[in-house]
Amino acid sequence: MKQTARIISTYSADVFGVCSALYELGGMTIMHDASGCNSTYTTHDEPRWYDMESMIYISALSEMEAVMGDDAKLVDDIEAAARDLHPAFIAVAGTPIPTMTGFDFAGTAALIERRTGIPTFGFPTTGMNTYVHGASMALAGWAERFVNEPENAGAGGAQIAVNLLGVTPLDFSVNGTDRSMRAFLEAEGFDVLSVWAMGSTPAQMARAGEAKVNLVVSAVGLGAAKVLRRRFGTPYVVCFPCGKALQREAALALREAAYTGEDLVCLGDGIRRLGDPAERKGAAGAAQTPAGPAPIAVIGEGVTSLGIAAAIEKETGQRADVLCATECGKGILRGGDKMTPDEDDIIPALTGRRVIIADPLYQPICPPEAKFIALPTEAFSGRIWRKDMPDLVSDFGCLAGKL
Repeated sequence: MKQTARIISTYSADVFGVCSALYELGGMTIMHDASGCNSTYTTHDEPRWYDMESMIYISALSEMEAVMGDDAKLVDDIEAAARDLHPAFIAVAGTPIPTMTGFDFAGTAALIERRTGIPTFGFPTTGMNTYVHGASMALAGWAERFVNEPENAGAGGAQIAVNLLGVTPLDFSVNGTDRSMRAFLEAEGFDVLSVWAMGSTPAQMARAGEAKVNLVVSAVGLGAAKVLRRRFGTPYVVCFPCGKALQREAALALREAAYTGEDLVCLGDGIRRLGDPAERKGAAGAAQTPAGPAPIAVIGEGVTSLGIAAAIEKETGQRADVLCATECGKGILRGGDKMTPDEDDIIPALTGRRVIIADPLYQPICPPEAKFIALPTEAFSGRIWRKDMPDLVSDFGCLAGKL
């Protein structure tokens, strides 16, 4: 029962992560689940729903179909819809019911692709993981099939070409953060080829193999980064660039990665190779061993929370730990940071904190003596506090000023 949340909410599920990642790419995404469950995603987790069309559907799985394993109806319905809608691709994502019945995602996707002639994905999401797992899987699948071989391989240029990976409203809402990250890179002299996956066309994203380096701004982008590394040898830097000091360091890391070909992490402990031991660095750059919990704790998705914690340390000189509540790649967290996927993990990790920065729905489990700074995210509280979600790339002072 450890995974039971008694007080706080839960993060958006992996199936919704698939929908969010693929929303703008011209495909048809089907949640394989009972009728009505897609409204949870479209109403609470998708701020683009009323302004931008996307083919997000539900299979309307019935109890009898689940018990009897009537997958032919699903395939027939998808084939009929594809004839009418002409999607660029088809994606079928799972939920708890098809997981329990042993639904064959890979086999069904292959059958649909053979019958329709349209590239088809079967994403074996379960509804039991967070959006990070599903969105990362979806972007990795798209990178595998749709990114073209670079036409100008080996060609030099005045600017370093870069892709932004892991940009969805679940982490960054629709408050302009995606545009601010692009503007930051362009101001530093980089050529932004594409943003995965907000604001870029599929044709722009298909050129991602031409980049010299990729910037992973949330764990959602790690899957695509690894595919692009394997296919084209493109190195990547893991960093959410908020705060001027961290942005300067991120720009240096991108140039270093483009030159050396190494995968780097730039999240408050200096620029280090991915896989090297993470250490907390002091003002002079020397490694330090954290003396107990930091006075400030940031709860949330790993990479974005690490960017916030690193910016706090650089801008204010105060130590900040991250309590990572979602999936995160190995070797990214620093000494003192913790994986806290469950309510029972988070509560003891909050003891002794002076300041806690988290989505407002975390406040009921926080010690009353700690100062609570609300930082809402779509992935945790949905649309409730959407108007209060800040763009920390262009204005980190709105958070730092509250410490």
